[in-house]
Amino acid sequence: MKSQLEVRVVWGDCDEQGIVFYPNYFYWMDSAFQSLLREAGYCLGEMRTRCDIVGIPIVEANARFLNSVTHEEILRIGAEIGHWGNTSLRIEYEGFCGDRPIFEAFETRVWLGRSKDGRPAAARVPASFKQAFAT
Repeated sequence: MKSQLEVRVVWGDCDEQGIVFYPNYFYWMDSAFQSLLREAGYCLGEMRTRCDIVGIPIVEANARFLNSVTHEEILRIGAEIGHWGNTSLRIEYEGFCGDRPIFEAFETRVWLGRSKDGRPAAARVPASFKQAFAT
């Protein structure tokens, strides 16, 4: 399953040169991940009770910027699960303006449950969660 998110770049997203300030890409990637979750029938806020987890925090993030984006351009971000680990997942992202590649990136997130003593601890990603992304 691959999700697409479109963002219109506004002036506040840009630096003094009118080019997107790089931390905004990470915000938009997180937004694309939330969109991917929704398309699979999940909402991170509800998952805390539905899946009995603390969350799915990012433990690694990397981006390679290929071209710049400026004010009023439409940025299209694709997100998909690129790899499943026992207790983690890797989300892969691509950003485009039209046919122009803008960035390639990934995040590794950990399925964070609770240990027997109640402390946050990595837990096995449920098969039902993985299956929701298989379509």
